[in-house]
Amino acid sequence: MRYEELTIEGRNSVMEAFRSGKTIDKLFVLDGCHDGPVQSITREARKHDTIITYVPKERLDQMSSTGKHQGVIAYAAAYEYAEVEDILKAAEEKGEPPFLFLLDGIEDPHNLGAIIRTANLAGAHGVIIPKRRAVGLTATVAKTSAGALNYTPVAKVTNLAATMEDLKKKGLWFVCADMGGESMYRLNLTGPIGLVIGNEGEGVGKLVRETCDMVASIPMKGDIDSLNASVAAGVLAYEIVRQRLNAAGR
Repeated sequence: MRYEELTIEGRNSVMEAFRSGKTIDKLFVLDGCHDGPVQSITREARKHDTIITYVPKERLDQMSSTGKHQGVIAYAAAYEYAEVEDILKAAEEKGEPPFLFLLDGIEDPHNLGAIIRTANLAGAHGVIIPKRRAVGLTATVAKTSAGALNYTPVAKVTNLAATMEDLKKKGLWFVCADMGGESMYRLNLTGPIGLVIGNEGEGVGKLVRETCDMVASIPMKGDIDSLNASVAAGVLAYEIVRQRLNAAGR
C-alpha cells in the first residue's frame, strides 16, 4: 500500500496544497518572515484552521529533506479526514447503535495508529480526534494502523467536549478510561456509546472527563500503575464488544 508523502516544502508547493483542498495539519514558517508570499500562505492556513508554528531557520533546515523549503514547510494528512456525520451515517447503514472512539490528545503516532487498528477490529464506526495538541493522520499513523485507515473513518474536531455535547443530543453517552473510575465490569456499556481515551501522560482532560457520563477503570493486579493508551483502549473496547454481543443475544 502506498502512503501519501507527509511533508510539503517550498512556497509554491505549500500554496498549491492549500488551494487543491489537501488537508494540512500543521504549517511551519520561518520566524520573522512576513513577505507577501508567506503572508498569503499564512492567510490561507488560517482560513483552513491549520496550526501555524513560527520556528528558527535551523529547525526548518533540520525538517527539510530537499534543502529548498523557502521558509515554509507543511505537514499534510496522509489520509483525508471524515466528518462526524459520516461516522454516524456508517452506524445507521449497518443498523447498529453508534460505537465511537474519542481520543483526547494522543501525541504518539504509533499509539494513534494502534488505536485506529483496534477500533476497526472491535467494529467501531469511527474515531474522533482534536485539532490541537494531538497527532494527526501522519504516514506513521497510517503504517501502524496496518490498513485500518482505509476502512475506519477519522474525524478531526476543534472542541472535543462540545462535539460530545452535540452527540449526547443524538442519543450517545460517553465512558472515559481513568484509574479512579468504577470497574469496567460493573458498568453497563451497551447502546450508542463513545469510548474516551486520554493523553499518554496526563490522561483525559478535566472538561472532557466532566462531559463523560461514566468513568471506567481497568482492574490491574501487577506492580506497575498504568497501561499504555492503546492497550487501555483495546481492553475497554473489547469489554464494550462483549456487552454488545450479550445484549444482542450472540
